[in-house]
Amino acid sequence: MSFTAALWTAMTPIYGAILRHPFLAGLTDGSLPRERFRFYVVQDALYLREFARALSLAAARAPQDDWIVMFNEHAAGALRVERALHEGFFEDFGLSADEVAATPPAPTNLAYTSYLLAVAYGAPFHEALAALLPCYWIYWEVGKQLERAGSPDPLYARWIATYASEEFGGVVRAVLAATEAVAAQRSSVERETIRRHVLTTSRYEWMFWDMGWRLEAWPV
Repeated sequence: MSFTAALWTAMTPIYGAILRHPFLAGLTDGSLPRERFRFYVVQDALYLREFARALSLAAARAPQDDWIVMFNEHAAGALRVERALHEGFFEDFGLSADEVAATPPAPTNLAYTSYLLAVAYGAPFHEALAALLPCYWIYWEVGKQLERAGSPDPLYARWIATYASEEFGGVVRAVLAATEAVAAQRSSVERETIRRHVLTTSRYEWMFWDMGWRLEAWPV
């Protein structure tokens, strides 16, 4: 079994919980209330800004030139390509870019991005890569799964199609290949650290959708 296959086996219970979450069920059957999707895409836009920072930090630590280029390109893509998708949603909701930027991150969003940035800044490249991997991988798997089910809501179908696309799949496969290459050169202890980071941020992925479902706010 490859290292990434073993990772996916470890992630499967979390991924199953993600697929069962009412937020994703509502995307598929079209029943998700617009206010919850609106909350989610605003928070996701804030998340992507910090995710891009973490990608750039990881690129700075990458041991291969191709990975330096790849992760810097992904950082730019997080801010350009996916921002374009979000801005389309913001137009639908009548939100300006300034309004989105002025929105404070929800508690889960701040916790997740703080974890990513801390690992990307202070840990070796293999740990930074591990922390970043689930955001790529889970969204691709979710996109493919939801596209097979379809959605009667054009807005939600557009979101699903972005992450189910072959273009996005190519990006994810490149990151998985880098993960395999990195893991092959790490000790068993270091591979366990990779696994721990992957499971941690996979759980944060579940929490992010749950945050949107609950319209999470600071309690005090």
